[in-house]
Amino acid sequence: MIPTGYLSRPGFGRKSARQRLDVLSVFQCLFLPWLFFCAIFALLSCSLHYYRPTLTYILVALGGLLLASLCWTAFRMVKSLQEPSWYTFLFATMVVAWLLGVTFGNMNFAATTSPYFSYLNMDVLPEVSVEQSTGKEVMPAGRAYFGKSSVLDIRRSMAFKNVDTYCVAPITTKKGVVQPLANYDFWAVGLNCCSLNTADFHCGEYQNPNAHSGLRLLNDEQRSFYRLAVEQATAAYSLKAEHPLFFYWTEDGTAAMDSFRDNGYKYFLLGMLGHFAFQTICVLVAIAAFSNWDFA
Repeated sequence: MIPTGYLSRPGFGRKSARQRLDVLSVFQCLFLPWLFFCAIFALLSCSLHYYRPTLTYILVALGGLLLASLCWTAFRMVKSLQEPSWYTFLFATMVVAWLLGVTFGNMNFAATTSPYFSYLNMDVLPEVSVEQSTGKEVMPAGRAYFGKSSVLDIRRSMAFKNVDTYCVAPITTKKGVVQPLANYDFWAVGLNCCSLNTADFHCGEYQNPNAHSGLRLLNDEQRSFYRLAVEQATAAYSLKAEHPLFFYWTEDGTAAMDSFRDNGYKYFLLGMLGHFAFQTICVLVAIAAFSNWDFA
């Protein structure tokens, strides 16, 4: 039961009128910050952020201006002693909602939306020959299919350690036995899924006999470390890699790409539910606190 009398000024009238005002204020303080969080979170997680980042941040900044307006209203209410506590609470939780929306929206964008649309705008190569194709020819590809005879040459895998372990294994072809190549430009990669002293690459779908596709590595910071691992492999096994490209080994590159989009929706839903739970707790704490204060 929501306590009554802690929002209204003296002389507001009947108790029932004050009760209705209290309930309305509680629901406003529950739903407005949550909806504001959802709007900012969605704005920064959607495709608009990828294609029109400037417009996206202008809209986010307009949300900040809305907070400034609310701050001025809260200040005036406090100064005139008209419902100071709930306006102050609403302003504070709206600020928190904006900050959380910006933080988690950018995190969701970087982890899911940006990779998804990057892959979507890159080429798809349905038939890449590891024997004849070169890395320069496949540079525009985000997804590549290497043919049914393509396999990972685990025996020539390598690892490079720099805090994390960067694992690489050459993509080659198998016709009865694994065939040696004149040039090893295509490499499967993974993070912390191999040993430093043993060729035991176990990244991605390395055990899946139907895996013949690759999803391109997009992380520029990691690429340099994978390149160092390839340099170690070429030196250790006397291989040639003129223009190495890095892929996550998978059965279906398109399904792997779509998983970024699906994860984006999942994280957005979790964020909505999580913030609603957080806002509900804040409102309940405020009700409990205000019920002990004499605002009537």
